[in-house]
Amino acid sequence: MLRIDFISDINCPWCALGLANLEQALNNIGDDLQIDLHFQPFELNPTLPVEGVKLVDYLFNKYSMSADQINASYDTFRERGAEVGFYFGKREFIWNTFNAHRLLYWTDKEGPTDSQRQLKLALMQAYQGEGKNPNDIDVLLTIVEQIGLDVNRAREVLTSETFTQEVRELEQQWQSAGINAVPSIVINQRQLIQGAQPIDVLENALRQLANT
Repeated sequence: MLRIDFISDINCPWCALGLANLEQALNNIGDDLQIDLHFQPFELNPTLPVEGVKLVDYLFNKYSMSADQINASYDTFRERGAEVGFYFGKREFIWNTFNAHRLLYWTDKEGPTDSQRQLKLALMQAYQGEGKNPNDIDVLLTIVEQIGLDVNRAREVLTSETFTQEVRELEQQWQSAGINAVPSIVINQRQLIQGAQPIDVLENALRQLANT
């Protein structure tokens, strides 16, 4: 069995592409390999305010991106996403994602099989595809309900400090291990693949690692 740790942030469009590519690679592999997939927390900017900031302002202040560069990047992501079946919509704001990471941790520890993956995909679609706030409790509870998870337990987590320390410790653990950019994929806790790699690259890498 291969353990795959997918380290990413909801705010990261490259992470959405990387996840879509990984999903397709795993579909291509099918039952040839047994996979134990886990999604790990990483915040591109943990100091983002709860109310969020305008994305154009954020990209200009952090990366000095002009309006033309931002529009060009939108076009790139839409084209790349369409190739792998992921739709990128218009995002006007960028928000803190810590609540989303706490819910992902909850599903990993308490949820039924495959629930963390379902939640991760739904969160990516909600923000990257629909521009919804991935830190808003109502938005998150709606997503939880839509994928059939325990809404009451999710509400308990989100309205308390549940899993706050655990997620912070995980973030620090991955940073201490040298993860400073996402998406990053760690296989069997020793092999690192960074960036939104193409489907065939991921598929070949997984097959090779399974035979070592």
